[in-house]
Amino acid sequence: MNIEQKLKSAIRIVKDFPKPGISFKDVTPIFLSPTLMRESVSAWVREFKDAGVTKVVGVESRGFLLGPALAMELDAGFVLLRKKGKLPGPNLNASYDLEYGSAELEIPVGALGDGDTVLLHDDLLATGGTAAAAAGLCVRSGARLAGFAFLVHLTELGGAEKLLPFSTKIHALAQYPL
Repeated sequence: MNIEQKLKSAIRIVKDFPKPGISFKDVTPIFLSPTLMRESVSAWVREFKDAGVTKVVGVESRGFLLGPALAMELDAGFVLLRKKGKLPGPNLNASYDLEYGSAELEIPVGALGDGDTVLLHDDLLATGGTAAAAAGLCVRSGARLAGFAFLVHLTELGGAEKLLPFSTKIHALAQYPL
């Protein structure tokens, strides 16, 4: 079995959650398997090992779970990108739209700078709003994007298109149609 098949056998599909009509992809069972976590990190490392990554940026909160391991394997630093109000300042922030409102992300001033090459990591790519806001913060900090690393990509929601201005290297280990 390849990594996508292994992940899909572990990911739990929850119908009508968090609301009717949604088919939620629960990635938490992946974290019950050290082997599956290790294989996921290894797959991303193979994809980005020659990209010159100096920092992995993990998006709150699931980007914090495998992001540090990914950073260590790439011999890069790890930067926490948090929801507004979770980091002491000074911070750069970015607002983005959600289905039900808006939210803000923050990154510490000085965590990234000129010369940094960033791999942005999160668990899931859906509409792309969170990842695009995160990428924008990285660029505003002076870094360039090597690419994006996701566990899951919900392909029909158009999120990848929002990321293309930052990098064409969008690597998801498992892809799902809606």
